[in-house]
Amino acid sequence: MSRVDQINNLLREEIALNLNRHLIIDGCLITVTDVQCTSDLNEAKIYVSVLPEKFAGTALKKLRSISGSLAHDLRHRIKFHHVPTFVWLFDERPSNATEIDNVLNDLRS
Repeated sequence: MSRVDQINNLLREEIALNLNRHLIIDGCLITVTDVQCTSDLNEAKIYVSVLPEKFAGTALKKLRSISGSLAHDLRHRIKFHHVPTFVWLFDERPSNATEIDNVLNDLRS
């Protein structure tokens, strides 16, 4: 496993833990599904799934607004000299999987 892969996994775990402290949206579940850092570690694309999906826009807006405080906490928790800039993205894979599953169920019927 490369260093970037290790950092991706560490960031995914730490960000997921910190989200519980920094962000609460009633009736909404936000899950960090993936983190992909650039090779120079300047940027981290953070993919999240949001349930129900109607809260996706609100969740992404709030995630972007708390990026600074999340980075500050991470800098102290994992002793990073430089925390990458966070780019929050909605992970559409879970909804795509649901759609595919529904189509397959329809074909079986």
